[in-house]
Amino acid sequence: MGKLTPQEFQNYLKQIRAMAEGPFEELETEVQKTDVFPKAFFDLVKENDLYRCALPEAYGGWGLSDLELMQVQEEYSRGPGGMRMYLHYAMCMNWRILHDFGSEALKAEYLPKFQDGTIFTCFGLTEETGGTGVDLHTTAVRDGDDYIINGEKTLISYAQYCNYAYVFAVTDPEKKQEKLSAFFIPMDTPGLEVLPMPRPMGCRGAGYGKLKFTNLRLPKKFLIGEEGQGLHIAVHTLAVSRAHVAVSNLGISQRMMELSIARAKERVTFGKPLANRQMIQSYLAEMGTYIHALRTMLYDFARDYDAGKEHETKAVMAKYFSILTAQKVSDYMLLIFGGIGYFEDCKYGPVERLYRDCRVTWLEEGPPSVMKLTAARGLLKTDGQLTYLV
Repeated sequence: MGKLTPQEFQNYLKQIRAMAEGPFEELETEVQKTDVFPKAFFDLVKENDLYRCALPEAYGGWGLSDLELMQVQEEYSRGPGGMRMYLHYAMCMNWRILHDFGSEALKAEYLPKFQDGTIFTCFGLTEETGGTGVDLHTTAVRDGDDYIINGEKTLISYAQYCNYAYVFAVTDPEKKQEKLSAFFIPMDTPGLEVLPMPRPMGCRGAGYGKLKFTNLRLPKKFLIGEEGQGLHIAVHTLAVSRAHVAVSNLGISQRMMELSIARAKERVTFGKPLANRQMIQSYLAEMGTYIHALRTMLYDFARDYDAGKEHETKAVMAKYFSILTAQKVSDYMLLIFGGIGYFEDCKYGPVERLYRDCRVTWLEEGPPSVMKLTAARGLLKTDGQLTYLV
């Protein structure tokens, strides 16, 4: 368990929950108005070791397993959605791409700087003029020992906060599976511009922006992996991240169910609490069943991932099921709260905001249609067989 004993880890989980539901919620009042994280948020992240805990010990981190990271993530996902998004990325994709595919020179130079947030990245894949995967139009043309990059990226979370960007671009348009390459680009490189985006529905403060590249010259040393390996890097990275989006829904859903139970116990109509009514009990039963099933799916994925086994199919299944879970739980929460749940500043907690925040996960790392398509491909490949570690 890295640097923590089992008891220390349990204490750490309690610490993260207290932070998410305490100081984070206090800061969120300002964030809802400004759509920007205050410095105090980043200070809390650093003080509570949330940059460090996921990073391998070789680079100054705690080296927590994926199963342990999921438990940490469930706790902070109970808090504000934008902060949850930032931390999900910080503990997953932020360092993992460089660690899994970067050259030894890049890893030695940059990975230790992830442990305290000195380096923070964004993930530049999606484009306005196309989709994702091979349907990209940003280009990286070789020029001696450099690449010249032109194009744009959109819907980029943390673009307003990061100092490096993982960017996927076409290096060989004649190929299909090997047409893309991945790059690690300093944000202060001439030719890179960050453009603002409109105010989001939920998850305020996530720093959304667009990236525009105009004849950006990048030394070859910033190529991640091999030329033509970009699609493989993106698919590998997204598989892990999709499972962690599902963990986000787990944490959000658990809190929404707890708020709903508190409301159902206290609210009295016609002489008895809502919790005593069969219809409300049926809502709570469904909530709990979906949440329990999702947690079980995720812990199964984590055991596979930590053991180095194939995990993509289970990752997309978990992400898809997590959307169904958050949708059902949030809808039932609103029905249990009734009219007061539709307003801000509910005395029980941020009911209205949680309802808004969870809906970004419908789209994070791909919509339900993509999850189902990817799951079906995996099942067809194995004739429907999945393996389980017991």
